[in-house]
Amino acid sequence: MNALLGYSAYVPSYRLDRRVVAGYDEDSTTMAVAAAAPLLAGGGVAVPALYFATSSPAYADKTNACAIHAALRLPDDVLATDLCGTGRSAFAGIRAAATGGGLAVAADIRVGRPGSADERSGGDGAAALLFGDGPGIAETLGFASRTAEFLDRWRSPAEPTGQQWEERFGYESYAPLIRVTAAAALDAAGLADVDHVALACPNAGILKRAATLVKGQKSTVSAPVGFCGSADATLALCAVLDTAEPGDTILVLSAVDGCDAMVLRTTEALPSQRQSRSIADQLDAGRPVAQLTYLSWRGLVTMEPPRRPEPDRPAAPPAGRTAAWKFGLTGSRCTTCSFVHLPPMRVCRSCGAEEMTDFPVATRTGTVASYTVDHLAYSPSPPMVQAAIDVYGGGRCTLEVADPRIELLAVGTGVGFRFRRLFTAAGIHDYFWKAVQLDGQ
Repeated sequence: MNALLGYSAYVPSYRLDRRVVAGYDEDSTTMAVAAAAPLLAGGGVAVPALYFATSSPAYADKTNACAIHAALRLPDDVLATDLCGTGRSAFAGIRAAATGGGLAVAADIRVGRPGSADERSGGDGAAALLFGDGPGIAETLGFASRTAEFLDRWRSPAEPTGQQWEERFGYESYAPLIRVTAAAALDAAGLADVDHVALACPNAGILKRAATLVKGQKSTVSAPVGFCGSADATLALCAVLDTAEPGDTILVLSAVDGCDAMVLRTTEALPSQRQSRSIADQLDAGRPVAQLTYLSWRGLVTMEPPRRPEPDRPAAPPAGRTAAWKFGLTGSRCTTCSFVHLPPMRVCRSCGAEEMTDFPVATRTGTVASYTVDHLAYSPSPPMVQAAIDVYGGGRCTLEVADPRIELLAVGTGVGFRFRRLFTAAGIHDYFWKAVQLDGQ
């Protein structure tokens, strides 16, 4: 069994009251990249496989994990595959990564009917777990699973929102499954109890009575962002890892169409290798979004469209030719004069040499050289902010600013880079990178 080498969670920046909301240009693919990228930022990390779990895939008949693979600049011999469905899909990815090594990423955008409990208690987010050989932040001690068929929560492929049966019925079905699976996981790990329990379940009754079903000696928690579908159990685990102490044992339970469990024991390496921004810090950094705006982002209401032509459909050949720049934000540096080209060029504009090396930008930072606030450009959430960015290490490029806080934007503002969706035309998602202000999301 492989050790847990690292973890990372991504919490979008918008809030509908207290509900976590992804932006109009975010989907499960872009959030998966945001969650996974910090685990690979240092380089030198071997990733034999990428498992992507979601119940809200951007494409129904195309491998979404391929775009994540490209954005993370993984080698072409790395398996990248989708595991679409519920929280159970995420656990399949976790178990596969823990067994054979790899990166398990889960991301979801939850959509509920306006004013419904799903809208209030749901949440959007993503989380990633990296498993591999060698010392890690936690040892994997054991797994257990139980499967049962009953109707608790469901959504047909054609519907944007799901439905749920009576809460009591779901509780009566899940409660014995949780008890049995927890006992089996503890037995597999050789433990009588654990310090922390991270419980994921779409049934609110289970979460209300979690401590009566299975109790950790120090804590029993669920995902702090609300029910987040496929990402729910992984986010709950990330929240525990943000505060757990070395030597603590953790039981992760995902009760969705059955129950799956994993037991971990943290190591001395955990305190020094926690994610750079805890889930609590990310939650505190949220900012409000109007409900009407949120509903328009999810396609539940139709707002007055911009009086501008809609973008043309992206074409496959140019996207393929520029994949290193489009998905990986990789420019080129001249080996003769060190001039940096963004986007990459075959011939150096400075000295005319033809020998280039890759210049990855996604993990770097930069500063705003100039910017424009455009109230007339086509955008689902105007105004559109464009900025010329001076990248540390060389090069300048022009990018849209994601989630802009215009009142805080100025020449010299520090920015990072985030993978986002520019627009969707004819069913094709046009992904690229945007700048994000560094003093927030």
